[in-house]
Amino acid sequence: MDLFHLLKKKNAPSSGSVAKDRLKLVLVHDRVNCSSQVLEMLKTDIIKVISNYMEIDNDELDIQITQTESDDKNGTVPVLYANIPIKSMRKVNQDSDAKS
Repeated sequence: MDLFHLLKKKNAPSSGSVAKDRLKLVLVHDRVNCSSQVLEMLKTDIIKVISNYMEIDNDELDIQITQTESDDKNGTVPVLYANIPIKSMRKVNQDSDAKS
Protein backbone atom coordinates (compact mmCIF):
# COMPACT_ATOMS: atom_id res chain seq x y z
CA MET A 1 0.00 0.00 0.00
CA ASP A 2 1.30 3.46 -0.91
CA LEU A 3 1.21 5.58 2.27
CA PHE A 4 2.07 8.80 0.41
CA HIS A 5 -1.00 8.30 -1.76
CA LEU A 6 -3.19 8.41 1.35
CA LEU A 7 -1.62 11.68 2.54
CA LYS A 8 -2.07 13.45 -0.78
CA LYS A 9 -5.00 15.85 -1.12
CA LYS A 10 -7.55 14.55 -3.59
CA ASN A 11 -7.97 17.58 -5.87
CA ALA A 12 -4.65 19.27 -5.16
CA PRO A 13 -3.03 20.80 -8.24
CA SER A 14 0.29 19.34 -9.30
CA SER A 15 3.44 21.33 -8.59
CA GLY A 16 3.93 21.59 -12.35
CA SER A 17 0.57 23.30 -12.89
CA VAL A 18 1.19 25.65 -9.95
CA ALA A 19 4.59 26.58 -11.39
CA LYS A 20 3.03 27.13 -14.82
CA ASP A 21 0.36 29.44 -13.32
CA ARG A 22 3.03 31.42 -11.45
CA LEU A 23 5.08 31.80 -14.62
CA LYS A 24 2.02 33.07 -16.51
CA LEU A 25 1.41 35.61 -13.75
CA VAL A 26 5.03 36.79 -13.87
CA LEU A 27 4.85 37.15 -17.66
CA VAL A 28 1.60 39.14 -17.50
CA HIS A 29 3.05 41.46 -14.84
CA ASP A 30 6.16 41.92 -16.95
CA ARG A 31 4.19 42.72 -20.10
CA VAL A 32 2.15 45.42 -18.37
CA ASN A 33 5.25 46.68 -16.55
CA CYS A 34 3.62 46.12 -13.15
CA SER A 35 5.91 45.02 -10.36
CA SER A 36 4.65 43.21 -7.28
CA GLN A 37 5.21 46.44 -5.32
CA VAL A 38 2.94 48.38 -7.70
CA LEU A 39 0.30 45.66 -7.47
CA GLU A 40 0.44 45.84 -3.65
CA MET A 41 0.05 49.64 -3.79
CA LEU A 42 -2.96 49.20 -6.11
CA LYS A 43 -4.49 46.70 -3.69
CA THR A 44 -3.96 49.06 -0.75
CA ASP A 45 -5.53 52.00 -2.60
CA ILE A 46 -8.50 49.96 -3.82
CA ILE A 47 -9.14 48.60 -0.32
CA LYS A 48 -8.87 52.09 1.18
CA VAL A 49 -11.43 53.59 -1.23
CA ILE A 50 -13.90 50.71 -1.09
CA SER A 51 -13.68 50.59 2.71
CA ASN A 52 -15.15 54.10 2.82
CA TYR A 53 -18.41 52.67 1.49
CA MET A 54 -18.53 49.07 2.65
CA GLU A 55 -17.00 46.60 5.05
CA ILE A 56 -15.05 44.00 3.11
CA ASP A 57 -13.59 40.59 3.93
CA ASN A 58 -9.82 41.18 3.70
CA ASP A 59 -9.08 37.47 4.21
CA GLU A 60 -10.93 36.46 1.03
CA LEU A 61 -9.82 39.45 -1.05
CA ASP A 62 -8.29 38.59 -4.44
CA ILE A 63 -6.82 41.29 -6.69
CA GLN A 64 -4.55 40.35 -9.56
CA ILE A 65 -3.53 41.25 -13.07
CA THR A 66 -4.39 38.60 -15.63
CA GLN A 67 -5.08 38.43 -19.36
CA THR A 68 -8.25 38.14 -21.40
CA GLU A 69 -9.13 38.01 -25.08
CA SER A 70 -9.25 41.48 -26.64
CA ASP A 71 -12.56 42.81 -27.97
CA ASP A 72 -11.29 42.65 -31.54
CA LYS A 73 -10.11 39.04 -31.02
CA ASN A 74 -6.54 39.96 -32.07
CA GLY A 75 -4.82 38.55 -28.99
CA THR A 76 -4.94 39.11 -25.29
CA VAL A 77 -4.92 42.24 -23.16
CA PRO A 78 -4.05 42.72 -19.49
CA VAL A 79 -6.97 42.98 -17.06
CA LEU A 80 -7.11 44.04 -13.41
CA TYR A 81 -9.26 41.39 -11.72
CA ALA A 82 -10.75 42.14 -8.30
CA ASN A 83 -12.86 39.73 -6.26
CA ILE A 84 -13.77 41.62 -3.09
CA PRO A 85 -16.32 39.97 -0.77
CA ILE A 86 -18.60 42.56 0.85
CA LYS A 87 -19.66 42.00 4.46
CA SER A 88 -21.94 45.03 4.74
CA MET A 89 -22.58 48.53 3.42
CA ARG A 90 -21.51 51.52 5.47
CA LYS A 91 -23.80 54.44 6.12
CA VAL A 92 -22.51 57.31 4.00
CA ASN A 93 -23.29 60.93 4.86
CA GLN A 94 -24.67 62.18 1.53
CA ASP A 95 -24.96 65.81 2.72
CA SER A 96 -21.18 66.15 3.05
CA ASP A 97 -20.77 64.49 -0.37
CA ALA A 98 -23.15 67.01 -2.01
CA LYS A 99 -21.16 69.97 -0.61
CA SER A 100 -17.86 68.73 -2.05
